[in-house]
Amino acid sequence: MGERVGFVHEVRAAVAQADLRILLMCLVHLTGDLGWLDEPFRPRRDVRLVAPPDAGLPADVQERIRTAAVEVLTARMEPDDERSDGPAIRDPGPELMQRMMSACLGEPVPPEYAGMMREDMGFVSRDHGLRRVSTDRIHEHDLHAVDVLIVGAGVSGIALGAQLGRLGVPYTIVDSNPEVGGTWYENRYPGCGVDTPNHAYSFSFGTRNRWTRYFSHRDQIQEYLVRCADEFDVRRHVRVETTLVSATWDEHGRCWRTILRRADGSTTEHRCRVLVSALGLLNVPRVPEIPGAETYTGTMFHSARWPDHLDLTDRHVAVVGTGATSMQIVPTIADQVASVRVFQRSAQWARPIDGYRNDIGAEQQWLLDHVPFYVEWFRFVMLWRYGDGLLPLLRKDPDWAHPDRAVNRVNDRHRREMADFLVEQLGDRRDLIERCMPTYPPYGKRILIDNRWFETLTRPHVHLVTDPIDHITPEGLVTTDGVHHRADVIVMATGFHTTRPLARLDIRGRHGRALTDEWGDDDATAHLGISVPGFPNLFLMGGPNTGLGHGGSGIFQSECQARYIAAVVTRMTHEGLESVEVRRDVHDRYVERVDREHEQLIWTHPGMTNWYRNRHGRIVALMPWRLVDYWEMTHDPDLDEYEIERPDREPDPVGAPAPGR
Repeated sequence: MGERVGFVHEVRAAVAQADLRILLMCLVHLTGDLGWLDEPFRPRRDVRLVAPPDAGLPADVQERIRTAAVEVLTARMEPDDERSDGPAIRDPGPELMQRMMSACLGEPVPPEYAGMMREDMGFVSRDHGLRRVSTDRIHEHDLHAVDVLIVGAGVSGIALGAQLGRLGVPYTIVDSNPEVGGTWYENRYPGCGVDTPNHAYSFSFGTRNRWTRYFSHRDQIQEYLVRCADEFDVRRHVRVETTLVSATWDEHGRCWRTILRRADGSTTEHRCRVLVSALGLLNVPRVPEIPGAETYTGTMFHSARWPDHLDLTDRHVAVVGTGATSMQIVPTIADQVASVRVFQRSAQWARPIDGYRNDIGAEQQWLLDHVPFYVEWFRFVMLWRYGDGLLPLLRKDPDWAHPDRAVNRVNDRHRREMADFLVEQLGDRRDLIERCMPTYPPYGKRILIDNRWFETLTRPHVHLVTDPIDHITPEGLVTTDGVHHRADVIVMATGFHTTRPLARLDIRGRHGRALTDEWGDDDATAHLGISVPGFPNLFLMGGPNTGLGHGGSGIFQSECQARYIAAVVTRMTHEGLESVEVRRDVHDRYVERVDREHEQLIWTHPGMTNWYRNRHGRIVALMPWRLVDYWEMTHDPDLDEYEIERPDREPDPVGAPAPGR
């Protein structure tokens, strides 16, 4: 009896802190009562990234919802109560799903999101419509069997490995690091973490992770990826400390001949039918060439190569760059160093987010851990608020009268809001306000999260330097105004070569043509960001024009690409295809569509310079589509878009491929 009383108290305490938008959806699932979707219970629309949990409802309505939730949840503990058997609704189906999403947000959600979110929230299997490869087809002399070599054991490599494993496709992953994790293994600078809530920045499948923060630090993300590699049975397929040196398409054998280098320097040849680059965009550090760098006697490194056990106590530190990395590093080390000088090339827009630095409280953790469907709908709300809702607001309005400061009326309102926040944070530091206020429209570059950034800049031992760096001396840096800035440590927080994916790999397709030659002068393109004409059986993850500039989750993108590639690979096996190569006309039409769409968006606004563009001004890093558009484009491959080679002998009949959705 005492145990039940304690449980009821625990339920009440947690429900009192619950987000009513999410709690209402849980009640629909558990009871099947659709009346919770209508007035007076319908939440009010709130576009804030972290909206108040009361959902804008009157106090008496809030109480009715919470009382009902306590009753339903406590009843589930009673073994004789019929409500403890399971939910009344597990998968809402497309029509009810759209209705629930719209009710949850207090605004109409287009019907196309129903399929995407049912899959992403686990109501429908991510593998729906894919046909598993039977193990009796996979043997050494089976000409139709397809094996896959994946380069990179980060988020994308793990996602694809898990997908292929579930479908019975043999694969191998190579990674130059001694552990899985990719960019999360490599980047370990102070303050490193996500700027997307982890309940959206996580895999849609597998055991839900018990995050301790809504925006987790790097160590917890890396631990999560290591656990996923084990849980998804990916680790046994990974060869760590192994680098792809080169890959050449074998026209006669219709396979990729690759050279792999181990940590001891030895090399081996590995042949595979399919080659996948899962290196993504953030894998080649960008280090500016500054005269005199070779004379520096202190410690200098790129932020992605942060030395283990580096002690910054009472040291003078220079941080070159004011992007996302710098905004995480500087506030984190400020209490430790003697001084820090931040060298800024251009000012950045930053916005505050409630709860960015907060731990998840006990009551919220209880809801996420114990209330059926709470974590799924929390994931939906986070992915929606950090996703497609912003993209329409980034379109250029040709009739807007002030294109020098914004691209449309709403964009101008966002500018005022962020400018007001900047002024409020910097107070009477007019000198800092002038130097920190950007001159370009918000979202023209990546919007950053204020991690006490502006507050840190006002501290006496923190200095913002806006004069360009002229050269480096043995003791520090000299700016163009002639001032010498002493530095014991120089951190290059200067980003990555995002416009040159695969730049470090020697990949040669038909007739020995190098991928770098195909892409010419820093101008990478690929159909759906995945396939390149002239390179059969080569697929890219995190390829050209797949980055997210308007919001969303990089893991979501990886799962879209993993499904697409897995679908092609399984069809190759079942249909006896030896090679698939995207048609040139299909590729070119897609690239034209991408470029036309980008011309309407903020990132091509006159005067904009950002890491999304190549030296010719073309956007090569970002996707111009909504998340739901890309999900639809990549869900079920159309092999009519590919040139197909079959073996000289026909395969045994295996039946028609399974239909899609």
